[in-house]
Amino acid sequence: MNIDFSKNTDGLIPAIIQDSETKTVLMLGFMNAEAYQKTVDTKKVTFYSRTKQRLWTKGEESGNFLNLIDIKNDCDNDTLLIQVKPEGPTCHKGTDTCWAEENKADYGFISDLEDTIQLRKENADSEKSYVASLFKLGMNKIAQKVGEEAIEVVIEAKDDNNDLFLSESADLLFHYLILLQAKGFKLNDVVDVLKSRQK
Repeated sequence: MNIDFSKNTDGLIPAIIQDSETKTVLMLGFMNAEAYQKTVDTKKVTFYSRTKQRLWTKGEESGNFLNLIDIKNDCDNDTLLIQVKPEGPTCHKGTDTCWAEENKADYGFISDLEDTIQLRKENADSEKSYVASLFKLGMNKIAQKVGEEAIEVVIEAKDDNNDLFLSESADLLFHYLILLQAKGFKLNDVVDVLKSRQK
């Protein structure tokens, strides 16, 4: 890897630390050539601490190491993206990230939809919210809706109307997310099962 440590007069380049699984950015540190080499050799992320004026392996005191998974260099060869598997919180203040964010998988719109479903489950008026009304009707009704939507997806899969197929697929996914929460789970729990099956 061709890394340009000479671009800055102090020989340091930024290293962005990202969880390899969740893709959450955990922190930003700085590396010189020696810190980079130690990271590669030990598989534990090591920085050059500008405060301590020495090499510093993250976790050397706390035990919260950043285990190296992969390193990528940017287009100008002067910034690293380092993917890691963290042991414990990354920030010295005890949070998952240095921005006090939770390090969890985020599926974008689907995660937002799960949050909305949870809010409707916990707080919404069942006369005004379809989701709240399903939760009020109970597990049998929710499971029945998933079954109905699954059958409709199968029916539309056999036809040539892609719009209807996608619409029914969206209905199925939506109701499945409701069923997961009715059972006390979220999509990430299903993803964990799929990961456990990976060979």
